[in-house]
Amino acid sequence: MNPPKKAFAGCLAAYGDSDAVLFGAPFETGGLPQAGTAVAPFAIRDGCWGLETYSPYLRADIGDYKIFDAGDLDLPPGDAARALDAIESFCGKVFDDGKMPVMVGGEQIVAFGAVRAAAARCPNLAVLHFGAHAGLKREWRKEPLAAQTVIRRIWELVGDGRIFQFGVRSGGQDEFSWAMDHVRIEAFDANSIDSCAEAIISRPIYITVDLDVINPSELPGAPLQEAGGMSFRSLHDALTSLRGFDVVGFDICGLAPNLDPSGASTALSRKLLREMLIAFSPTR
Repeated sequence: MNPPKKAFAGCLAAYGDSDAVLFGAPFETGGLPQAGTAVAPFAIRDGCWGLETYSPYLRADIGDYKIFDAGDLDLPPGDAARALDAIESFCGKVFDDGKMPVMVGGEQIVAFGAVRAAAARCPNLAVLHFGAHAGLKREWRKEPLAAQTVIRRIWELVGDGRIFQFGVRSGGQDEFSWAMDHVRIEAFDANSIDSCAEAIISRPIYITVDLDVINPSELPGAPLQEAGGMSFRSLHDALTSLRGFDVVGFDICGLAPNLDPSGASTALSRKLLREMLIAFSPTR
């Protein structure tokens, strides 16, 4: 694999030497208003020259880890089934090569492809979802593969008691009612992350973050904004409290850079990616 011309800050390892593989999944179904998430992987890399590779939060540097930036996958526009197959295939190779996949979306449906690859190799997989929307609809406008259905599709794959959701503050009554018997939701915040940790400490974990979990005052560049979200710092603290757990892969999705011309949303997303890479990248 050859890295892109502009790799993400500090992700300079060769593929063969790497422990984690970063890649972009520039896909959206076209079903969201004010779309633009497909350009997020490019935008996050494009300005990373201004991002320090050192994290004062975690007191570590991305350069201390062996991370390869594989660039963006070539995904068919608007064809979710084919895009998910491509993502699953790529992540499967990364897993089989003994490395951790890290994905930057794109619309959050891309998480389903990565989770399919993880679940095939980790039978006891737990999935942690941070996002504003429950994502538990059976279908969205007769479409089974959409951001609004992604967690329901993941549940069909992993089953009851293995999905933990945080920061959710939007969804239909039927979604919240159904969730009571099948998944664990903490609405609005992630204050229960410590008790969740007790349930997942012995399991492999996949983490998917829809950036609309953050309050629009800090991240206005999300297609479906929901008031009352988490702050960057509260999300950061919840995620990094899982440092040392068996995180086998993760993604961040749902940034539409065009919705925030100031660039603040992209800068926040870039910084969160740095923090998660440092927190969860394997060490030798």
